[in-house]
Amino acid sequence: MDLSSSLATPQALRGGSLTGPLAAHAARRRSVQLLLRPRRPTARCSVDAAKQQVQGPPAAVTAEAEAEAAPGKECFGVFCTTYDLKADEKTRSWKKLVNVAVSGAAGMISNHLLFKLASGEVFGQDQPIALKLLGSERSLQALEGVAMELEDSLYPLLREVSIGIDPYVVFEDADWALLIGAKPRGPGVERAALLDINGQIFAEQGKALNAVASRNVKVIVVGNPCNTNALICLKNAPNLQAKNFHALTRLDENRAKCQLALKAGVFYDKVSNMTIWGNHSTTQVPDFLNAKIDGKPVKEVIKDTKWLEEDFTVTVQKRGGVLIQKWGRSSAASTAVSIVDAMRSLVTPTPEGDWFSTGVYTTGNPYGIAEDIVFSMPCRSKGDGDYELVKDVVQVTDPAMTFLQSEVELIAEKRCVAHLTGEGNAFCDLPGDTMLPGEM
Repeated sequence: MDLSSSLATPQALRGGSLTGPLAAHAARRRSVQLLLRPRRPTARCSVDAAKQQVQGPPAAVTAEAEAEAAPGKECFGVFCTTYDLKADEKTRSWKKLVNVAVSGAAGMISNHLLFKLASGEVFGQDQPIALKLLGSERSLQALEGVAMELEDSLYPLLREVSIGIDPYVVFEDADWALLIGAKPRGPGVERAALLDINGQIFAEQGKALNAVASRNVKVIVVGNPCNTNALICLKNAPNLQAKNFHALTRLDENRAKCQLALKAGVFYDKVSNMTIWGNHSTTQVPDFLNAKIDGKPVKEVIKDTKWLEEDFTVTVQKRGGVLIQKWGRSSAASTAVSIVDAMRSLVTPTPEGDWFSTGVYTTGNPYGIAEDIVFSMPCRSKGDGDYELVKDVVQVTDPAMTFLQSEVELIAEKRCVAHLTGEGNAFCDLPGDTMLPGEM
């Protein structure tokens, strides 16, 4: 999706004479500035604040803030002020500011997630955070409302909030990118069509991350179909490490842990070593063979083999659809919780002997899974944002738990988006409609 074609030229915006890619980038940034020009100076401050007198309290814009304002950057209200984290005892020992970019920031998932991030629930109570919120022209006013709520919540760790509609601006220097925004599947929309529509979004966002994000940015793709969207994104970001891209399957893991705990009559924290193999679709395989309850293999605790091999898997796969039928809406809150869990798994050392599930790039995997796709597998982390695949997991050989179907499905999806990954012409021969009900 090429946004530059609809933007004004650098010459028209600044009277300059830039040409080529630099001119296109300058045009993009200035166009976003114009789109985001604040309507109420008392609530917003723009990058032109250094040249304008902002109404409101004199301290709203400091000399430091003016000096540090970056071209194209749009801050919000109190967050336009530059804060010296070493100025008082409370903040002197705080860590360096972490930049978290969130797409789909005006949506329901983000409405739950952003406040968890701002409260320190992910990074801890000594980690100041900057939130960079990406939306669309249609959602811009809603983004302002989100920023106002964050402002009114008085989170001491939240030091910056910026909003925008251009990923090349919003993703600049991002340490984390949480890609939530995607088009939902409407009635009559074929799965191949949705792959193409959403794939274009993630291709563009991958290019933006490649151009402006931190070279070690961690990317979690939530927008569905998330496995293949993550593949599209990483293929369009060749200068970033492929292993730093994740597809969110943590909600599936959490649902599986819940079902095992209910069946065993224990609290969920007794369930460990839960793996979701494969795609975030109804072909996913929740692995009860390697899972443990209170340190014991699940099959030693739950003797009902039929339930494990049939009911358990189907319940996990269809949990989201049942929730929609009951409540009339998708699982936005639990999805936000699972994003927090997924991030914490990467910034907190994995407990000894345990692991977590996440969809990652398969090249070099030890399980014999086809390479060059994004597949959910068991991982461990030292808490540095990186991870390693678990090598001591027992290979799944039970016919009731084969993840071959998921592998075939993801390879087919990959062929279907070849035009978005730079691998030639697309050819769609999807094996069936296995998208989760929540994607409808």
